[in-house]
Amino acid sequence: MAPPNQLCLVLVIFLSVFSLSSLSTSVIIPKANVSLSIPSSQLVFLKALSTPEFIAAMDTTQLGTLIMKLRETNAKATLNVYNEIIKKPGSPQALKALNCCVEAYKYAILSFEMVSSELVEDPQTANYDVAVIGPKIANCEKELINVKVQAPRLLAGNRFMKYYVSMGYKITSTLELENPNEY
Repeated sequence: MAPPNQLCLVLVIFLSVFSLSSLSTSVIIPKANVSLSIPSSQLVFLKALSTPEFIAAMDTTQLGTLIMKLRETNAKATLNVYNEIIKKPGSPQALKALNCCVEAYKYAILSFEMVSSELVEDPQTANYDVAVIGPKIANCEKELINVKVQAPRLLAGNRFMKYYVSMGYKITSTLELENPNEY
């Protein structure tokens, strides 16, 4: 059976997923005819949290590492959507906003790779590396909204990233509390 702290952490993540509203499943870019489908956020998270790897996680570090890998996979998928949309004709302002987001997601992917190893070595540094992703994604979202890019799938990807940053913060904080003298 999983330790009580781990069960609480999984429960917090699980409840936060089901508090999400349903997300749109298409992307509309001015002057670009693009439509992409995605499953609802609840199904994505529920499916991820019910995999044998998550169920078998023995401690918070293993759980955190699995979530970081999931975050990295999600960030890569969203980056691919941005790159696909950039190929379509659009306004210069929309292209600038999309490129801002591409850079934010490239940074996030590199950070997630680092955080996976830092969880074991130094959760405090992992905590910082997770935290600096949030403002980059927020800026990306702001740029999209400012140029009126109607892209529910991209905004959903940004929302996922915000949730992942929140989960990463909770995990790294939990690791620091579990092992206060090690760091």
